[in-house]
Amino acid sequence: MDLLSITSPAFVKKLDHKQLEQLSADVRRFLIENLSKTGGHIGPNLGVVELTIALHRVFNSPQDKIIWDVGHQAYVHKILTGRAGQFETLRQFKGLCGFPKRNESSHDVWETGHSSTSLSAAMGMAAARDIKNESNHVIPVIGDGALTGGMALEALNHIGHEQTNMTVILNDNEMSIAPNVGALHNVLGRLRTAGKYNKAKDELEDLLKKVPAVGGKLAQTAERVKDSLKYLLVSGVFFEELGFTYLGPIDGHDFEDLEANLEYAKKVEGPVLLHVITKKGKGYQPAENDKIGTWHGTGPYKTDTGDFEKSAAKAPSWSGLIAETVRKLARTDGRIVAITPAMPVGSKLEGFASEFPNRMFDVGIAEQHATTMAAGLATQEMKPFLAIYSTFLQRAYDQMLHDVSRQNLNVFIGIDRAGLVGADGETHQGVFDIAFLRPLPNMVIMMPKDENEGQHMVKTAIDYNDGPIALRYPRGNGVGVPMDTELKALPIGSWEVLEKGTDAVILTFGTTIPLAQEAAEQLRRDGISAEVVNARFIKPMDTAMLHNIMKRGVPVLTIEEAVLEGGFGSGVLEFASDNGYDSAVIDRLGIPDQFIEHGSVKELLAEIGLTSTEAADRIRSHVSPKRKSGFKAL
Repeated sequence: MDLLSITSPAFVKKLDHKQLEQLSADVRRFLIENLSKTGGHIGPNLGVVELTIALHRVFNSPQDKIIWDVGHQAYVHKILTGRAGQFETLRQFKGLCGFPKRNESSHDVWETGHSSTSLSAAMGMAAARDIKNESNHVIPVIGDGALTGGMALEALNHIGHEQTNMTVILNDNEMSIAPNVGALHNVLGRLRTAGKYNKAKDELEDLLKKVPAVGGKLAQTAERVKDSLKYLLVSGVFFEELGFTYLGPIDGHDFEDLEANLEYAKKVEGPVLLHVITKKGKGYQPAENDKIGTWHGTGPYKTDTGDFEKSAAKAPSWSGLIAETVRKLARTDGRIVAITPAMPVGSKLEGFASEFPNRMFDVGIAEQHATTMAAGLATQEMKPFLAIYSTFLQRAYDQMLHDVSRQNLNVFIGIDRAGLVGADGETHQGVFDIAFLRPLPNMVIMMPKDENEGQHMVKTAIDYNDGPIALRYPRGNGVGVPMDTELKALPIGSWEVLEKGTDAVILTFGTTIPLAQEAAEQLRRDGISAEVVNARFIKPMDTAMLHNIMKRGVPVLTIEEAVLEGGFGSGVLEFASDNGYDSAVIDRLGIPDQFIEHGSVKELLAEIGLTSTEAADRIRSHVSPKRKSGFKAL
């Protein structure tokens, strides 16, 4: 089938089952070929091919609302809704988004990127439908990993209580990114093996209907027998106790089974949960055999072998460097424990888990729990390392404020993927953490200029015993500097001058230090001497150095790969205002007041003007001819 010719999902309603099987094969072939060039979430999408086709056969999108939790499994949906021709631009600058996007298509009714939001959104859409006396269907699709998120459980409780009409699809592939953990996951495991329950229950009901009722006693006995059978065959009966009609588990790759159950679910009053078993990566052997989440989301790869295109980077990954330094220190410090909310692979904690299995906790998709658990550990003189992506730390803000900072507990937060992350786009850009952490009392925030300083900052964090301390580090690899063999703690709040200058000062940290140095070099060619400072402690700032800079009366430019509102530059402005430097010239360069979409980091930085050329131009505009040092480049 020519997938590029698809303009609407309505065509799938006219296909017979043989044609549906061919369509499934064509979609898988298309995904494997295209994602080998662009990268993307191949495992989740290969697993939902039949499920997505079946949903579009039974329901009428966009009148019926199909809501994808997390959204990384929506590629098949995008193909069926007419976007196959854009897949060569997937996750690229100005191209097709890797997640549902409302401005891409009317069929994308909910935008996401973080887990566990679909059920709450579905409840809102269903409530609006009922208020307006409409009759459309609402169908959230949520994975077994996302279902462990607290927000999803809150929504399940509300939906069941209200007896809202909707069909919840539980896409159960036994993995989220890494293998799932937790008691709820174990409940689902028992349900997977209890497929005969519905059949047995129906047979029992048919049998009881044939027995003449004698008063109410036999009817009551029958109900007790049915309940006993239910508890015998399905341990927990979790969803039915919440008020859902539970259907399944069914084969998520069997069209007849899928369509029969979806059609039945449409007719049931109240909420239905359809438990669908799928195989993540189905149809592509390397992805099917993946047991640790490597094929959840990938870069380019070779289709024939499944080998990934190797990076030219010679430096260690930031995640690996930080995790391995924590592991090194844990060998002599029994206080150190590691916590991750379902990201042991992404945060490179496999080595720590292997060496210290009793001191490693993967709590599943539960960022709030992870943060408060870290706080609880800290009250007992432990030193928890909470490894969490910047974009996911947003989900635990109250816990950071109420449980960690307010109690001034010694929690070490490793903020992974800080700054722009590129292809995953606006839901994953790690640019807000400075702005939301900086106002918290007791909080220390730091970011290294290179991997050598990074390992020393890990040592700094482990040795620090005066409250919470956060270490930001970017996605990708370090810069390839020589590494010290002996670790040392850095003085809290200390900055360092990287390049001296007399006409202006650039204050920056982390990934934007090379940008600042390039700007300084451009300025030197114009006879302007700009000082470059590694402001590695974002909070507390080096107030002694700031006083010195302000008294010199030279223009100051702050640069940060983070939002300007409430960011590091705002802190410098606050310092100047609080200390009477009213005439100080302070300019700021960073992420503007907008969400940054997907593309390479280089392209995104250029689009928003976060470049060395812009930095140099800003300083030129503030340096008067009289102030120039007169330095001439050779």
